[in-house]
Amino acid sequence: MQARAPGDVTRLLQDWGRGNEDALRELTALIYRELRCVAAAHLRRERPNHTLQPTALVHEMYLRFLDKAPSETHNRAHFFAIAANQMRQILVDHARARKAAKRGGGRQVTLKDYAGAGGLLEIDVLALDDSLEMLTKLDARAARVVELRFFAGLTEQEIAAVLGISEITVKRDWRAARAFLYDYLRGASPARPATA
Repeated sequence: MQARAPGDVTRLLQDWGRGNEDALRELTALIYRELRCVAAAHLRRERPNHTLQPTALVHEMYLRFLDKAPSETHNRAHFFAIAANQMRQILVDHARARKAAKRGGGRQVTLKDYAGAGGLLEIDVLALDDSLEMLTKLDARAARVVELRFFAGLTEQEIAAVLGISEITVKRDWRAARAFLYDYLRGASPARPATA
């Protein structure tokens, strides 16, 4: 496979947004391996006997992504942010279905560094989703930073570009959101994130 310039994904997204179906095929070939790595990272945080595999998660994400208007993706970082969000939603939907089929059968996920000191926290994926919904009500931007950092694996620089904010703001939001989520997931009364 030939090496690609970093802007190729952005160019292909723009071409697809203008109706070029060949661009979608080329884009898929270009980013499939990276998407599979993102999916594998998501699934490593899940229970060991999870029924979804990285390939299935990527395929399901693609089906959902293709329903969106291609013009909604502006560049590579934005595309991966949308893809990671879709994967998270698929896993949450999967956990809800499993829990409904087997009461009390929520999936566990391990979150590293939520304690701020490298601590580990085992939580249910549905509890994580609930905590992110609560954080979104209190500070939508901080919740978006968590999504982009934890689920999409974007760098602070990429997050800043996607959200149109400074890297310093990303760091501050990440720190505040991490503290909020850690308290919320442990069952403590979390303070409102102080990102302002």
